[in-house]
Amino acid sequence: MLRHKMLYVLMLPGILFYVVFKYIPMYGVLIAFQDYSVARGVWGSQWIGLQQFVTFFYKTPDAWKLIRNTFLLNIYDLLFHFPAPILLALLLNELRNVLFKRFVQTVSYMPYFLSTVVIVGMAVNFLSLNSGIVNHLLDWLGLDRIMFLSQPEWFRTIYIGTEVWQKLGWGTILYLAAIAGIDPTLYEAARIDGANRFQQVRHITLVGMIPVIVILFILNLGNMMEIGYQKIILLYNPMIYETADVINTFVYRRGVLGADFSFATAVGLFQSAIGLVLVIAANRIARKVSDTSLW
Repeated sequence: MLRHKMLYVLMLPGILFYVVFKYIPMYGVLIAFQDYSVARGVWGSQWIGLQQFVTFFYKTPDAWKLIRNTFLLNIYDLLFHFPAPILLALLLNELRNVLFKRFVQTVSYMPYFLSTVVIVGMAVNFLSLNSGIVNHLLDWLGLDRIMFLSQPEWFRTIYIGTEVWQKLGWGTILYLAAIAGIDPTLYEAARIDGANRFQQVRHITLVGMIPVIVILFILNLGNMMEIGYQKIILLYNPMIYETADVINTFVYRRGVLGADFSFATAVGLFQSAIGLVLVIAANRIARKVSDTSLW
């Protein structure tokens, strides 16, 4: 430790962050099992056991709808958002014009640096019933205008679409780094053996990306109960609660706006527990996949 003391100093800010913001607040989980009172505090509030969880599952009419919406949004995100950066990285890797390749990279990951508020504001303006460019295009094509932001069936499409557009380019960085680490002699050997471009991509490029793909897949699967609720709060309204209301937004309304801290903590604890189970399951699946030759 003395020999590498400067490395430990560099680690210190990260360690302090997790200790202060992740580990110390964990004692607050106790209020999920209490009838918490701000005046009495954590240690003085009445202990009620699993009553808050029973209330959520059996006495909250929208409980299963919240779980369903959270899972569906994450499944759609996994189906459409997760593979999109992989495909873009493969396409960028095939470009031979360096200047054009850098231009596409820059344009694709610029939206990542925009605030979520800006992204949602652009989506609202584009999809506006009277002034939105999308409805103007529908009108020009002779189709009826659509109230995108007031119809529940359009919410998931809008949410996933904005997620892909905002994070597509940024997600390619890790995959391009993985491609850069592939031995160029593998491509030369493949060309000598008569492999075409598609075969090289499938058997060399994609295989070289698999370790990164598996790691990111595990992380995404572990977050199946989490969702970017900031964007949802900015997009949703009571007319689209049927598909837009998720666990995070429900916890926000009950815990922050309604000051029902114990109930909100119980729901949040349930969400975290399911996420932990999914991470463990994904890790076991990934180990089995890594031991199997798929390519």
